[in-house]
Amino acid sequence: MNITEQVIVEQFPFWGPALAQPLPTLNASTVVVVGCGTSYYLAQVVASALNLNGQCAIAVPGGEWARRPDAYLAATEDAQVIALSRSGESTETVQAVQASRVRGLKTLGITCESASSLARCSDEVLFAPTHALEGIVMSSSASLMLLLGLRLAGVEVSAAIPAQAEQAMHALDGLLSSSVLSRSHFVYLGGGAYYGLASEGALKLQEMSLTYTQVFHPMEYRHGPISLVDEKTCVVLIYSPQTRDEEAKLYVELKQKGALVIGFGGPGDLSVEVPHTGLHRSLVILPALQLLGERLAQHKHLDSTAPRHLTKVVRLS
Repeated sequence: MNITEQVIVEQFPFWGPALAQPLPTLNASTVVVVGCGTSYYLAQVVASALNLNGQCAIAVPGGEWARRPDAYLAATEDAQVIALSRSGESTETVQAVQASRVRGLKTLGITCESASSLARCSDEVLFAPTHALEGIVMSSSASLMLLLGLRLAGVEVSAAIPAQAEQAMHALDGLLSSSVLSRSHFVYLGGGAYYGLASEGALKLQEMSLTYTQVFHPMEYRHGPISLVDEKTCVVLIYSPQTRDEEAKLYVELKQKGALVIGFGGPGDLSVEVPHTGLHRSLVILPALQLLGERLAQHKHLDSTAPRHLTKVVRLS
């Protein structure tokens, strides 16, 4: 077991303090959730949860919000900004908070480093200590920031969620075989609240195993991209409870075209059971997606502790 795998499988005890942490109250007409890379995809999940719980929200990459906020929100005067960054040093995320404060907007940082630049420049901070061995690949830290973000969005995250997530992770791991890991074309599908989660799963697989991945909304995938599906394709389909039946029909279509489908919360060639409803489902699924990336890296004899071209903190000089 390398360090990447160790951090993934040992992350669940770190969720407890984040479950109990007191939260500030959001008070704005629109909440803008920003981040970079993994943190941006988590921001998409959090923004969707906010919208579904009645709070207008949008997810924007940190660099975009720092430079061109008007392209994403016509009226920014009454917005509140939530910024996610594991290190609290990602250049564009820190810039986004600094620029927001110049505009007079209230800011809230979510980070795993309490003494970081993000913590210092945000009006309020939520701090989630992560696994000390975590390296370049974000796993435990991503789960923790998502947990805090979903709680901020009004999602009820019970003390049983860590155990459910660990169970789903081991369930998928027990189903994986060379017939899955030998596939060379990976596609992640998730709609609504799960599109950001699908994007994060695809990023994990891509950076850990150096495998090209694609991400689409489930029904959108049928409008052209499905032309690439063949016997080399593996599709990770994250089912939405509201559209499970039609997504199950998509599974049948993909299987007929040669794809092997991993279904989270619905049918697939490999199927992983997750809670039927509730926005906490993203938390339950995320560690399994992390471990899938590591297993593919191992299958390809790659060292996921040193992904090509990547560093633990992305800074612009």
